[in-house]
Amino acid sequence: MFKLKEHNTNAKTELLAGLTTFFTMVYIVVVNPVILADAGVPFEQVFTATIIAAVIGTLWMGLFANYPIAIAPGMGLNAYFAYTVVGTQGISYQTAFAAVFIAGLIFVALSLTSFREKLIEAIPETLKHGITAGIGLFIAFIGLRLTGIITAHPTNLVGLGDLHSPSAVLALIGLAVSLVLFVLNINGALFLGMIITGIIAFFTGHLSFDQGFVSLPSLPDGLITANPVAALGDVISHSLYAVVFSFILVTIFDTTGTMIGVAHQAGLMKGNTMPRAKQALLSDSIATAAGAMFGTSPTTAYIESTSGVAAGGRTGLTAVTVAGLFILSAFFGPLVGAVSGLSSITAPALIIVGSLMMGSIANVRWNDLEEAFPAFLIILSMPLTSSISTGIALGFISYPLLKVVKGKWREVHPLLYVFALLFFYQLAFLPH
Repeated sequence: MFKLKEHNTNAKTELLAGLTTFFTMVYIVVVNPVILADAGVPFEQVFTATIIAAVIGTLWMGLFANYPIAIAPGMGLNAYFAYTVVGTQGISYQTAFAAVFIAGLIFVALSLTSFREKLIEAIPETLKHGITAGIGLFIAFIGLRLTGIITAHPTNLVGLGDLHSPSAVLALIGLAVSLVLFVLNINGALFLGMIITGIIAFFTGHLSFDQGFVSLPSLPDGLITANPVAALGDVISHSLYAVVFSFILVTIFDTTGTMIGVAHQAGLMKGNTMPRAKQALLSDSIATAAGAMFGTSPTTAYIESTSGVAAGGRTGLTAVTVAGLFILSAFFGPLVGAVSGLSSITAPALIIVGSLMMGSIANVRWNDLEEAFPAFLIILSMPLTSSISTGIALGFISYPLLKVVKGKWREVHPLLYVFALLFFYQLAFLPH
């Protein structure tokens, strides 16, 4: 079913890759409820809804698209939901979920057409390489920031953190262990590195299980939205068109960019196309609509999937493993919360994977500024703005602009001009 031999992999490698991806991204089942709780959504509701959305999207990705890519509610989109849509505009979270639900249904419609596949084919190679490298730099920066190795600075914005802090020391030990295992070509090096770091954390008193291990999932609000007509009525009555548009635009390019980056790293791209793109792109759209029904913000492909690819994951069996672990996590909330709450365990994997993905910059034609500068903008802006879609937006705006100035406007796919205008409108006129 997963064509393991064709992809030069085996079940053991795929299972280890799934474990690695899961442990680098499972923080979302704790962080997402915390953020959406600020919008008034019950913690237990979001915890369960987050898992439901992740399982639906990731299973679809594994079973129908056969890619080692995990789907879950996206960081950034949850903050936009909680603090801008609900917080600033003053609408209820039920109404905001109606907007997410409508956006999800539009996603599904777009994904059933060839539109999103054509979009992947329309993205120039230089931008694809820039996206891959930018994501790599972004996730490495996340790993450094979460552990306090890099911290906020009042003058320089960022600076070196306290390397004597327990979090930084543990992360550096985990990074050293993981690097040694990785360069020695030991199977499952990243996952083994996390296990060893976790054991060190436990025996040094930094990892504890005070809340126990097991708890039953619940949905206090039940289904929040399920009627498309009623949801559309809420969107129209509250004039949430810009909100729906923002969800659509950001999620399309977050997911598309991440899928391209992961597929490039795994060697799964076929020239300028992504095989089974329609099935893959349906995963996040279906999960977004389903997640909104239960109570979570839009889903996206997870950049942490690159850690599983680095561990050898090449097929949908990796994704199915992740989905299975998410199902188990629904009953082990306290255990998952304890492990995912200690970023020093998972950060080394993100840093190492980031370095691997940076290799894509070698494929950018740096001696040709009209090709190189848009890729540079993407690579620079993704970590600095903490947004994949913002990096893609700046690349999409600058690439056709430079081509027009050079008189090479015919080399640019018409879709790029359309999205350059849409991204410009979003950056200039819509709230972020």
